[in-house]
Amino acid sequence: MAQEKLGFIGLGNMGHPMAKNLEKAGFLLSVYNRTIEKTVDFKEKSTVYQNISDLVKNSDIIFTMLTNDEAVKAVYEEVLALNIAGKLFIDMSTISPQISNEMSNAVKIKEGSFIDAPVAGSTKPATDGTLIIMVGGEEKDLQKALPYLQKLGKQVKHLGENGKGLAAKISVNYFISTIYQGLAETVLLSDKFGIERKDMLEIINESASGSGATKVKTPLLIDENYDAAFALDLMLKDILLAKNAGADFPLSKTLVETYQGAHDAGFGKDDVIGIINYLKKL
Repeated sequence: MAQEKLGFIGLGNMGHPMAKNLEKAGFLLSVYNRTIEKTVDFKEKSTVYQNISDLVKNSDIIFTMLTNDEAVKAVYEEVLALNIAGKLFIDMSTISPQISNEMSNAVKIKEGSFIDAPVAGSTKPATDGTLIIMVGGEEKDLQKALPYLQKLGKQVKHLGENGKGLAAKISVNYFISTIYQGLAETVLLSDKFGIERKDMLEIINESASGSGATKVKTPLLIDENYDAAFALDLMLKDILLAKNAGADFPLSKTLVETYQGAHDAGFGKDDVIGIINYLKKL
């Protein structure tokens, strides 16, 4: 049986290391990114395409890892103009379940297959291949995708029909947004008390209040370096997805106000824990 040919569209902060893991695993890989500079280090071992249509035509399984609803719709508009019968599309973007279902239905009308497979984890788990992958779609399509998904994550969780993977991702990011705002406020409070940040963060991380989320942001808070592993604007997008999907709780109102305020104040490109700089100004 011939080896399946993989295509990967979207080589951003997450997509680039994910595609690299597929390349390192020895799969037949082709890539496309709108900004060509991000494809340079794939030229030696993989095929770099200059357009989406050529990549799709020459791939059996196509991964998409894109920024938002608009980016996904733009890519799949090109995809749907092609003959995609028998091809499997794995969208790993965090977008609205509604848009994902629209894309899924459109792909299936053209006799292709589609699963949504968003991930939990930022750039380091993406690099290490230790993401948690949440899947919505048909079991047969997941089984076809599984050998490849297992190179990207430490756990692949099938949650039901199309859209369920995204429902889980939006829910977990809602929770993480509360952790980061709470962590930032706690650090600011301890700053007021004159507690060294490294001491406060060690207490947090070694106690019941610690988590993977607090540990991964500890170096950024100590060094006060907020280069984005996961940008604040992306978290705002996910909070708004949660709100639009029905999150109407006391905390959700506060989260929208805080993260939107941070975006409006110019902190959107910083790492999400850079929310601390906005909170410091209040």
